[in-house]
Amino acid sequence: MRDSLERLRCYGEVAEYVPMSTLTTLRIGGNARMVVYPRTTLALTQILRLLAKQHIPYKIFGKGSNLLCSDKDYDGVILKLDRYQDDFYFDGTTVVAEAGCSIIALSYEAMKHSLAGLEFASGIPGTVGGATFMNAGAYKSCMADVIDEVFVCRGGSCVWMSAQECGFGYRTSVFQQHPDWIILAVRMHLQQQDQNEIRELMDRRRQRRMASQPLDKPSAGSVFRNPAQRQAWQMIDALGYRGKQIGGVQVSEKHVNFIVNVDHGKAADFMALVEQIQRQVKEVFDEDLILEVEKFNW
Repeated sequence: MRDSLERLRCYGEVAEYVPMSTLTTLRIGGNARMVVYPRTTLALTQILRLLAKQHIPYKIFGKGSNLLCSDKDYDGVILKLDRYQDDFYFDGTTVVAEAGCSIIALSYEAMKHSLAGLEFASGIPGTVGGATFMNAGAYKSCMADVIDEVFVCRGGSCVWMSAQECGFGYRTSVFQQHPDWIILAVRMHLQQQDQNEIRELMDRRRQRRMASQPLDKPSAGSVFRNPAQRQAWQMIDALGYRGKQIGGVQVSEKHVNFIVNVDHGKAADFMALVEQIQRQVKEVFDEDLILEVEKFNW
């Protein structure tokens, strides 16, 4: 690993023994052996070749906003693209953005260009790549609604995949079944609209989020996907879980589909609370609550 470390430094910035709690919005997780910030896409391809040759495991992190890292250490490499791979380009109603670009920042830039379509993403604290990976969404809109193509590194080649090839579904994509496929960039289509109308909608939604979500506490966003016929939060609330706490994590008093880290919580605490809720919901409502948060290093 020491030899690999020096070679990795040729292609990007490298940090050792980094707490994954510092890389996620939930502020939970053991230490990662290395975190690498590739300087360019070319550098990233060389890093991937090196890691494959050395049989070193790796994981792409975005902003860590939808991620539950285990408490144990990860003896591999975390690749983060948000330091250097964050460029974006507007071409008429088309926007092309690198995977490390903040989806919030991009939504505001679109608004400044009088382009509508990304308002739903103005409160999602992730990257373009991460939002595409999860097909993130809000307000009945999602990434699949605006994506035309995704630029992907797979099998040693970089190719553009059509939206149809990406297998988008509710909070899912083909990339979740192929963790070795790396999203590099996304091409999206937007629509011309009055800038003030877009801004006002984004402002209203920001105020709504501030009033209804625990944005002042570490969380991973919505914990469970909504079943077809019911809202997850309604079932959780009906079971009396508002404010329920295990260890250092708690079902939010403000929004019960959020589990917040209130006192140096552990991943084990988080999952104990998740599994307890899932059992109770199944028993009382006969619904299977599916975890929306991605688990890593379990």
